[in-house]
Amino acid sequence: MLAIALMVLTTQMLASPAEATGVYEIPNLSAGDRTWVIDRGEILSPMTENNINSVFDNLEKQTGQQVRFVTIHRFDYGETADSFAKELFEKWFPTPETQANQTLLILDTVTNTSAIYAGEGVKSLLTDDIAQSIINETLQVPLRQGNKYNEGFLSASDRLAAVISGKPDPGPTQVAENVQVEGTFKKAEETDVGNATLIVVVLLVLATVIPMVTYFWYQGFN
Repeated sequence: MLAIALMVLTTQMLASPAEATGVYEIPNLSAGDRTWVIDRGEILSPMTENNINSVFDNLEKQTGQQVRFVTIHRFDYGETADSFAKELFEKWFPTPETQANQTLLILDTVTNTSAIYAGEGVKSLLTDDIAQSIINETLQVPLRQGNKYNEGFLSASDRLAAVISGKPDPGPTQVAENVQVEGTFKKAEETDVGNATLIVVVLLVLATVIPMVTYFWYQGFN
């Protein structure tokens, strides 16, 4: 058993780095590349990818702003969502001129941690508060409700497109509260008390009736 445990542990340790994704593994963007979603984490449906691509394609055509979503399965050891987003952003867009109208959102599917990194030409519209709200509320709330990745990314794409195109911020998705409505059913304690009372009454009746029946039956034979 010890040997098997050591073999499994060794296998996991060797497999973990292979599953991790480093910035160097994400291909460079070619000139004029209009790929808006890179789903290395394999969490988005084809329909979701098509919808997001359509939203960001229209955004780019109308405003010149470009937004990209990247999902990966696991960060390299010591990497964070913020550091990964920054490194990939600077790899894809190495100069201030190429960075100006770019926005990048990163998600790691193992920890569900995410980050947004944007160029200087975006920050007047996409403030730090809005960016944090998008990743912590718009994207993360559906994930906390059962890893609803498609819902989260669709909502995030719609909100980002609205904000970056200069429209009013629609804000985070409203979460419906679970309201506890008092029912008409009895509580367990009430049911237990009711049953106990009924049993006591029945026993008292039997204790009274049985001696009487026995007495009259005995008198009938005398």
